[in-house]
Amino acid sequence: MIDLSIMLLRLLTTPDAYGPAVFGWLITGSFGLLAIIYAFLKWQRRTSLNWIKAAAKAKKKVWKELKVPLSPHSWTEEFAHDVQSSTCSVCLTSLVYPQALGTKATPRNPVHRCSICGVVAHFYCSEHAAKDCKCVAQAGFAHVQHQWSERWIDMDDNSEMSAFCSYCDEPCGVPILDAPTWHCLWCQRLIHVKCHTKMSEESGDVCDLGALRRLILSPICVKEDEEILRSGMLTSITGDIIASSVIRRRRHRNKHGSARSVDGKLQNTSTANTVLEFVLNRLASLKRYISQSKDPILKKGGRVLSGKDTHNAWQKKGSSVPYVQVNKYTLVDLPQDARPLLVFINTKSGAQYGPSLRRRLNMLLNPVQVFELSSSQGPEAGLKFFSNVQYFRVLVCGGDGSVAWVLDAIERHNFESPPPVSVLPLGTGNDLSRVLQWGRGFSTVDGQGGLSTVLADINIAAVTMLDRWEVNIQEEKSDGDRSKVQSKFMMNYLGIGCDAKVAYEFHTMREEKPEKFYSQFVNKLRYAKEGAKDIMDRTCADLPWQVWLEVDGRDIHIPKDAEGLIVLNIGSYMGGVDLWQNDHEHDDDFNLQCMHDKMLEVVCISGAWHLGKLQVGLSQARRLAQGKVIRMHSSSAFPVQIDGEPFIQQPGCLEITHHGQVFMLRRASEEPRGHPAAIMTEVLVDAECKGVINAAQKKLLLQQMALQLS
Repeated sequence: MIDLSIMLLRLLTTPDAYGPAVFGWLITGSFGLLAIIYAFLKWQRRTSLNWIKAAAKAKKKVWKELKVPLSPHSWTEEFAHDVQSSTCSVCLTSLVYPQALGTKATPRNPVHRCSICGVVAHFYCSEHAAKDCKCVAQAGFAHVQHQWSERWIDMDDNSEMSAFCSYCDEPCGVPILDAPTWHCLWCQRLIHVKCHTKMSEESGDVCDLGALRRLILSPICVKEDEEILRSGMLTSITGDIIASSVIRRRRHRNKHGSARSVDGKLQNTSTANTVLEFVLNRLASLKRYISQSKDPILKKGGRVLSGKDTHNAWQKKGSSVPYVQVNKYTLVDLPQDARPLLVFINTKSGAQYGPSLRRRLNMLLNPVQVFELSSSQGPEAGLKFFSNVQYFRVLVCGGDGSVAWVLDAIERHNFESPPPVSVLPLGTGNDLSRVLQWGRGFSTVDGQGGLSTVLADINIAAVTMLDRWEVNIQEEKSDGDRSKVQSKFMMNYLGIGCDAKVAYEFHTMREEKPEKFYSQFVNKLRYAKEGAKDIMDRTCADLPWQVWLEVDGRDIHIPKDAEGLIVLNIGSYMGGVDLWQNDHEHDDDFNLQCMHDKMLEVVCISGAWHLGKLQVGLSQARRLAQGKVIRMHSSSAFPVQIDGEPFIQQPGCLEITHHGQVFMLRRASEEPRGHPAAIMTEVLVDAECKGVINAAQKKLLLQQMALQLS
């Protein structure tokens, strides 16, 4: 770049008259090249729009002939810079509003985006959008039909599959070079519009749901039940009936005199008929409204409208009957060999990837099998929906706390054959996900082949076991009496001392200012900041004199430099640190650590500085004990954290005992023995399905298989 500048400077300063002329030609040529590039981009965009228009026109014709089930879009509010598509799906114009000269650009243009199929539209265009979204409930149809759509965004993470037509195997998806292309909302396959007629003649346009067919809940097994549920709605209608009856009675009295009554009851049969007619008319109007606005999206800012907001929405539309339509689904005629996936997403976990992840899962699966975990809805709703499914798998998208939440709900549900659970890490530490080979964070998903690859790995994952432990907490009162025992459950680890203090400070800050915890990397930086504060404070330096440790009835000596005790069930702590270190040689006689051997390991650390050295592999934790029953007695208040959930433990006793084992899914593609274990798991499930073995025998065999292959 410097050499080029020197050459131009010499060309301008040379006494030769040709220098300025050549420079002028260069400037003119540069502007000409920019004009050509601009014209080419305009032509390319116009060609792309014509390409999409041709695909949309052909799709409407095919849908009329095949009678494909229709469904309205589920619009949620987003901003133009957050969406992948830059074109409105209705008017086919840019989603970013043009700015006048001299005005400040506004990068955050609100738009509507469908939370099911992903298409985007302007606010004023969304109400005119065609009902061509994925129809999630098709009970009564003989088979699933392809639901072809224009390819507004990249729906498939596998670029190799998405580059070729599913019928002719020729490249497709390039607007300039190829014919218009469709993509199926269910199987994610691409097809040239010109190839569709031939394919339809051969296969009848039947969709097999693609590579993820075993995980997708088939829409022909889902039935939609529409119920109008609103608190006080019956009272409202009754009030309208009474008011209408009184008005008509007054009019009748004014016109014809008093109406005859006996014991204060109206005896005029015409009034009774009028009331009945009024009720039927109101119910008919409700029915018509449902048919006209089946779009279940009464959303504002990406959330479901509250009762007050909903009432205001109806008033703006001029409706005289405020009510909320709630769509409920039931499963019917599910095949015996079906293995659908039940998905739970905690949108508040870690870097808060939940909303975008849910939309991607809605595109790849049936949206009715994806449930969101929140303070108002736990895992019970999804488990109840799948209560009649004999065999299914569970995917928890969240941190370790979300996994524990779902495992508690599964245990309370008392399944005869409990579903195995897999993890898509969205939290900060994601220690259980690391042990089960599902990755250290959501950012690694794209590097491992995308979300569709993760779902394919869940389909062939091996079943393993995980120990769950019960923690009984009993506080000592000032008068010497003991308080009521409180119980919690542990699956990863329990810490008391400096590590729990850092977790407690981090948790408190995240509760106060959740907007600052927007990425996994930033969360770890803030965690390190709290650890640095504890290095100076050393608030847990008196732990060896305030805490007594007992393992299987034996007192364990705590070193004087210890500032924290950690009880381990898995081989990952604080974002991937292996504290027990099975792979290293030790001078003690402890056994290897295993997450399903019904044993716990106890180590100690000597402060927050020691924790930092453990993170980078410059130190080791001191191994203290190994046993089945752990007791900790404290004479003063100490911070305690169980699976990353911290609290302040008052003086008292902690007792940890084995509670049971749960089924988990381990990623088979990451282990040499993974594929045989996955095959053996499928054989056992098929044997139970055919009645060769029962649920108890299958559970015992899976436990033995997990022990032998670990």
